[in-house]
Amino acid sequence: MPSISLRLLDANLNRASEGLRVLEDLARFAVNDEVLSRELKTARHELARLALPLDARLLSWRDSATDVGRESTLRAGVPERDLLSVVRANAKRAEESLRVIEELARLPELAACINPGMIERLRYTTYDIEKRLAGRVLRRERVAGLQGLYVVVDREASRGRALADVAREAIAGGASVIQLRDKVGGRGDVYRSALELNDLCAGSGVLFVVNDYADVAAAVGAAALHVGQDDLPLEVARKLLPIDTVVGVSCHSMEGVRRAQEEGADYIAVGAVFPTLQKENPVVVGVDFVSRARQQVPGTPLVAIGGITLANVGQVVAAGADAIAVIGAVVAQPDVAQAARELVAETRRTEKQREEDEHEST
Repeated sequence: MPSISLRLLDANLNRASEGLRVLEDLARFAVNDEVLSRELKTARHELARLALPLDARLLSWRDSATDVGRESTLRAGVPERDLLSVVRANAKRAEESLRVIEELARLPELAACINPGMIERLRYTTYDIEKRLAGRVLRRERVAGLQGLYVVVDREASRGRALADVAREAIAGGASVIQLRDKVGGRGDVYRSALELNDLCAGSGVLFVVNDYADVAAAVGAAALHVGQDDLPLEVARKLLPIDTVVGVSCHSMEGVRRAQEEGADYIAVGAVFPTLQKENPVVVGVDFVSRARQQVPGTPLVAIGGITLANVGQVVAAGADAIAVIGAVVAQPDVAQAARELVAETRRTEKQREEDEHEST
């Protein structure tokens, strides 16, 4: 077997394996995605098994010391990279190396050792993983703002006031997330409201969420979509949206929480925590459910919703919720900004106490 084929194969097997390992660790440690991490580990092991029969011959022809491309001048002046650029760079490294291996596999001297079809499949798998992992990294940055007061702007609860005015007051009071929930308006009205609210939130640095309607979220470029158990499945919603669109899922059972995490929900909303008039026949799960959900999904942002008021918000925050979603406690109040302000103050006070308690217990 010619030495040049073995030397090329060895170099590209190493490059591909290194790129896949970096991606695997990013999936595992940076975005806590068990599925992606497992898929990348499987791909890396497939590559290692391919090289095993040739291991001694590959090592025999390795000559790193005299590699003319070892010292690259291209590194000079490269700007500082963020997490997304690390994903893209290492995915490209693996994909390009796999393409070289695929071409080498068609040479007569390597045809009996390597299946080019298997390498091609692995290359396309890596293309898909790159897209999904890049999406997770982009959404991770967006959900960092998912904390504190999450105000659901609802047409029925707003007492005839313009939804944009209600949202503007809620933001002035300290809301960090605004969700549009409209169960009575026509789709055209929902679209126009979403367009206005999306512009408002983008200009205010607030996360904007569309409830239920993936098509509306995509049409206005909303940062996030929220779906319930009876809405579009998360996997289907993802296909309709850009990869950086956050998708949250409502759950009222521990099985639902587990499933939402496994399917890759960017955040999980649990409730109704308390009895509420904002939903017909709500499933009331209680504060203890928030604590159990927090333990079940420690790395996923957790939103509590349902019947939360100034009187009980402290209990919910103490149970581990990252954000508190409210409708009537803010939107239905005469002074929206003041109602929001009071909830934010109580939430922050309880968060501070929770952090102090956690620090003392460690």
